[in-house]
Amino acid sequence: MATFGIEEEFQFLDPVTLLPVDAGARAFERLAAMPEWREVTHREFLASQIEHASAVFEEMADAQRAVTGFRRAVAEQAAALGVIVASIGTPPDTTAFPSITDTERYQRIVRTMDAVIADHQVSGLHVHVGIPSREAGVIVLNAVRPWLPLFTAIASNSPLWRGQDTGHDSWRTVLLRRWTTSGCPPAFIDAADYDRRIRRLLGIGGTVDLGVIMWDVRLSEHLPTIEFRVADAQLDAQTTLFITALCRAFVAHALGVPRPRSAAANASAEMPSELLSAALLHSAHHGMSQQVFDPLFGGLAPAQDCLGRFMRMLEPELVGSGDVELATEAAARLAVDGTGAARQRAAFRRGGLPELRRLLSAALSPRRDEERETVAAGSIIG
Repeated sequence: MATFGIEEEFQFLDPVTLLPVDAGARAFERLAAMPEWREVTHREFLASQIEHASAVFEEMADAQRAVTGFRRAVAEQAAALGVIVASIGTPPDTTAFPSITDTERYQRIVRTMDAVIADHQVSGLHVHVGIPSREAGVIVLNAVRPWLPLFTAIASNSPLWRGQDTGHDSWRTVLLRRWTTSGCPPAFIDAADYDRRIRRLLGIGGTVDLGVIMWDVRLSEHLPTIEFRVADAQLDAQTTLFITALCRAFVAHALGVPRPRSAAANASAEMPSELLSAALLHSAHHGMSQQVFDPLFGGLAPAQDCLGRFMRMLEPELVGSGDVELATEAAARLAVDGTGAARQRAAFRRGGLPELRRLLSAALSPRRDEERETVAAGSIIG
């Protein structure tokens, strides 16, 4: 199976108001001073953020230790600074305009995008999966386009914005639509076509560099990977690892079918851009609570049924990577507890900001005994 890496963005919040707090620099200094986290801790666009850009992994068990370890470490540093840290797609409330980390590139983006930045207060989960070549990456990109609405639904974790319930499960997905390149990428003929077309975007519509290509999935420009960027930042480590396992399994599946280039092109051609655009917004609105677009049916289907079919499709790859038990347990938990968005909304309705704060803190860094608990549920696969 391919190697993989995980990038998670976290946001520091005031413990009472849950407004962003510009604690990123101080937390970075503390974490970067620790040998275990020095190489994987990074500043982010917002002064209230920090990022864990993991090492490269081959086994999910190693990723689990790193993800849970960093979450515990960043929660400890937040407590020492008198704030909380959350892994959510959007903060529950925010200021009119965010504080931006003071680097030349970030300030250039602000000058270029102007008022778009006012609402660009978002955090994501990005999964890198190793690919043998950029040609292989384009095959995967084309193949995954029809499944991006399901990924969006599974990963929805941003229902709250500026003190209100948006009625959407992934408001981050909606906010990102304001960028020049966002949502589902177009289909590409091959790697040369991909490279030619992204470079034509440079300097146009705020595309200051290739790092501002904001599609839900793209080829990395500095690593031999395909990067899945569709997910909101996730409340808990288990869901982060579940999404990671699905991404890795999908790459293996897309490259392992007979005549993979033709299969990917045909699957992509059956999902025209206007249909995918609508399906992505549908998923951003409803998450996993109702229906999602199912490429195997060509229309809307119950979300849990669609996920079950998707996992059965990926079963050989999940078994081959050793991730089938993790994925099955996570899917069972998702069916019972709902997405991060559903859990946030329930906490907010139940007890307002205090109850939401308890959820955010407990989900980020659970007690060690809670980490050992598993979901007792029937098999999702088979």
